[in-house]
Parts: sequence; structure tokens; C-alpha cells
Amino acid sequence: MTLDDLGPRICIIGPSNSGKSTLANAIARARGLRAIHLDQLYHRPNTDWEPRPAEEFLALHDDAIAGEQWVMDGNYSRCFPQRLARATGLILLDTPTAVSLFRYLRRCWFEDGRLGGLDGGGDSVKWAMVRHIAVTTPANVRRYRALLDEVALPQIRLATSSALAAFYRSERLSR
Repeated sequence: MTLDDLGPRICIIGPSNSGKSTLANAIARARGLRAIHLDQLYHRPNTDWEPRPAEEFLALHDDAIAGEQWVMDGNYSRCFPQRLARATGLILLDTPTAVSLFRYLRRCWFEDGRLGGLDGGGDSVKWAMVRHIAVTTPANVRRYRALLDEVALPQIRLATSSALAAFYRSERLSR
């Protein structure tokens, strides 16, 4: 399966800090698609990751998926049904929990201006996020894997960092 097989509306799902936003931006540049980062729709800009009201987020989400061409990264599983009904392809980044946790800490301590970050917001270590990655994420990833079996969309599963790197090379994507 190649990127061309996924069509013009691609969902990228996977654990926090697995590289979803970076991949979405790379695909958007290479394919001329709009990159939509669900974290930016869910959280208010210029805040420390403060969520929007649920109805506001859902309206932004549904408006975004109405477009004809996009690559969207993020999970927000309560919106999966309508998102997957519009999607033409799906990518699962199946990153190990330890890698996600390492990337989160590295991002917070050493990186500025991450792709998919909030306008005017910064990343700082939040113990709730550490707990989410370490405790909640493994069960979520099992649900994402099961979702691949249930959805009749063209799909790609990238289960290791080396598989992701090989995908970037084979599709001629740049980070």
C-alpha cells in the first residue's frame, strides 16, 4: 500500500507524540493537501492547552472534514464515525509507549514551535499527560488496531520508528 492508494482525505491516528503532526505536514506538502491538526481545533489558541467547549470543537471538526482534500492528524475518538465516513485512507502510527513518552519529554524540554502545536502556546511537562501516555495510551492503541480491522478504507500501519522512516523515504517525504 502506498500513499497514492489512500486518496485525497487521509486520517492519521496513533498515540500522543508518535509523529502524527509531522507526518501530516509532510504529506500535505508533498500532495498539496490541507494539513488539519485536531489538537489545534480541540484546544484554544494562546493557552496552555485549554480545551474548547465540546460543541465548538465538534463544529470545527465537522467543518474541516467537509473539505474535499485534507490530511488530518489526531484521535478524538468520539469524532471517528463522521471523520472515517469522509476519509479515503487511514494511517496508524503504532509507536511503542516508551518512544511516545521519550518524545513528549524531549519536546517539552528541548524543542520550540512544534508542528501541530498551539498558536501562542508552549509545551511543558504535565503529569496528567505523562500518565495519559503511560497508562491510557496502551489501551487506546489496542482500540486503534481493532479499528483497522473494522474499517473498509485503504490503510497503512507503521509499527516502528524504522517503518516510519522507511515510509518517509519510499514516499519521498521530507520532515
